[in-house]
Amino acid sequence: MFKKYILPLIITLILGAANYYVTLPAFHIKSVALWGFVLFLIVVFVLSYLIINKTKGLLDIFKGDSPSRRYQRKVNGVEIKELKIKKWHKITALILASVLIVAVVAIFVSSTPIFNASKYQKMITVNEGDFSKDIAEIPLSKIPVVDRDTATRLGSRKIGEVVELVSQFNVSDYYTQINFKEVPVRVSPLEYADVLKWFVNKDEGIPYYVKIDMATQDTELIELKEGMKYSPSEFFARDLMRHVRFSYPTKMFEKTTFEIDDNGNPYWILSYYDYTIGFLGGKDITGVVAVNAVTGEMKDYKVKEVPEWIDTVYSANMIIEQADFWGAYQNGYWNSIFAQKNVVATTDGYNYLAIDDDVWLYTGITSVVRDESNIGFILVNMRTKEAKTFSINGAEEYSAMASAEGMIQEKGYVATFPILVNIENIPSYFISLKDSAGLVKAYSFVSVSNYQIVGVADTLEGAQNEYIRLLKNSDIINESSNTTTDLSKVTATTKVVGIETAVVNGNSKYYIKLENIENVFVVDISLWDKLPFVEEGDTVSIEYYTDANGKITVTAIK
Repeated sequence: MFKKYILPLIITLILGAANYYVTLPAFHIKSVALWGFVLFLIVVFVLSYLIINKTKGLLDIFKGDSPSRRYQRKVNGVEIKELKIKKWHKITALILASVLIVAVVAIFVSSTPIFNASKYQKMITVNEGDFSKDIAEIPLSKIPVVDRDTATRLGSRKIGEVVELVSQFNVSDYYTQINFKEVPVRVSPLEYADVLKWFVNKDEGIPYYVKIDMATQDTELIELKEGMKYSPSEFFARDLMRHVRFSYPTKMFEKTTFEIDDNGNPYWILSYYDYTIGFLGGKDITGVVAVNAVTGEMKDYKVKEVPEWIDTVYSANMIIEQADFWGAYQNGYWNSIFAQKNVVATTDGYNYLAIDDDVWLYTGITSVVRDESNIGFILVNMRTKEAKTFSINGAEEYSAMASAEGMIQEKGYVATFPILVNIENIPSYFISLKDSAGLVKAYSFVSVSNYQIVGVADTLEGAQNEYIRLLKNSDIINESSNTTTDLSKVTATTKVVGIETAVVNGNSKYYIKLENIENVFVVDISLWDKLPFVEEGDTVSIEYYTDANGKITVTAIK
């Protein structure tokens, strides 16, 4: 009796194993991929059974007839019995289908914000931050001037310098932003150019990864003592996802990033998640699996146990989604649809800040109608999901970008998405300006509270000095409740008694000693193009201020 099922079952097992080897679904009851895999097995089994046992039985089925029905007519000699059986089958199938549909709908609906608005709103805990304390001033040498697009171009250019590499490998598309020894960098591994290159190079593995300093734009190819043997560009058992899945068959993985530890060793970080609201709602990260890219060694960390060298646990999309839940459902679900009292949303775009050797996602907060102004900002730690808001009214990011572009519109530069920085305790946007080749050519600082105040220059220091000069001529510094710095401007006209020059980070700096003034002034070439012609004994007029920490900043010289 069961012989006719054996061959279809064998076929199903073979094709199912092949499908699993390729798709690698998680054996988790909440995994949508798993239910797709189960459906695949059912379809294969049914089709195999019908094809193998087609002949007369299959033809009868297509005709609406079956051996059981013919037998029933023969035994009873009446057609009414057949009709009753047929009707019973239909009713049973209809009931089962209805129950299944209702159950599926109930599972989905019961997990939605309609019934769980307060739970969705609390998925991320947001505290009020202090701008001057939480976002400290950082040296110009640590401001990230490179965005992901520019990093990609720099990485491709770097590998192009090594002929033997460019013919065998490409730079992968990861370019993960991390803090490496308190320096913001982007890292990305090489990958095999194609399957033939994999066969040629698989024994040695992937020998390099790219590291880009986001502040200086220095790009390095870091050579490994032993090549990486596990990555998404590998095949068979060394494929990263397959390697991890066979050890963790039940985990639902959300995101894969490439990072390096404090010693520069390459790792793959795979975040896994669960649904925390209802059956399929409240998707949230519960841990990560760290995979040594060279040895394949794996370690599982719960989300609260993740070591500090791992910078990215949560994806940016998940953070933004949860921040929007927090802003939308503060007064319940229906309020978010109709009255919309106190409903806020994140702005369209985000960037990253390096704070205390962690990477924080930054985005603006605006009203639900999404006008051209922000009512504040939110920072979220990408490792711990700690979140802080700052109630700072001002221009939204795209208005600031347009303002920066407008200052040098004749050059056709394109602004990058801003970074929120602290300039003399004033909330400010930092923006890089790129040419048509995607290379950074100028820098800009824009006031958050007044995006008409824009400092632009070819150097970071020049842009900052111009920005501070404009701030000092406005009322922003005096009006800011966060400002405790004494920015009293001093203007002195006197003789030059000493002048030296040096190149710092590719920019010409002039160290000037003036008569009757103890301080040595560091002046950027961008402030005055006649600086190379200044000599001892010349008289100059210099404008500068001293902050609360004793730092002197020159804002003008002539």
